Amino acid sequence: MDGGDLETNYTAKLQTVTEGAWAGWSWYPGGDPYEDLAGPFYFRERDGRPVCAFRAEKKHMNGGGFMHGGCAMTFADFALFVIARHAIDGAASVTATFNGELVGTAREGDLVECTGEVVKAGRSMVFVRGIIANASAGGEPMMSFSSVLKKTTPRS
Repeated sequence: MDGGDLETNYTAKLQTVTEGAWAGWSWYPGGDPYEDLAGPFYFRERDGRPVCAFRAEKKHMNGGGFMHGGCAMTFADFALFVIARHAIDGAASVTATFNGELVGTAREGDLVECTGEVVKAGRSMVFVRGIIANASAGGEPMMSFSSVLKKTTPRS
């Protein structure tokens, strides 16, 4: 997975929603073609920490009418780069490892949120963990994940 480089690639594309249900939330339209197709995913600060969110749509469901596990993993990959954006500090970065446990689900119309933290930020690697929860179901956990982001340098 490649979350790109939020600070370098997306800063110019970062937009804050000014009206509607997502007013005050930020997003990256056109920043990542796959995330644009899967999302839109949003984020903002809450109590000084990033929170990411999206509203579950029909396109996010599996054949059983529950959120597809791949959708949760895609959202987690988006969220881990938001969570780690200050630790990445403008460096191009990719997802080096990703571990996730699917422990719950969401249905169409549910609000899905993710919070997390940087466990350790090294010179070339950033360790992140997070929890995705169904906010419409009282914050019921849906997925826990951990990941290592690798700061990269452009190839010549």
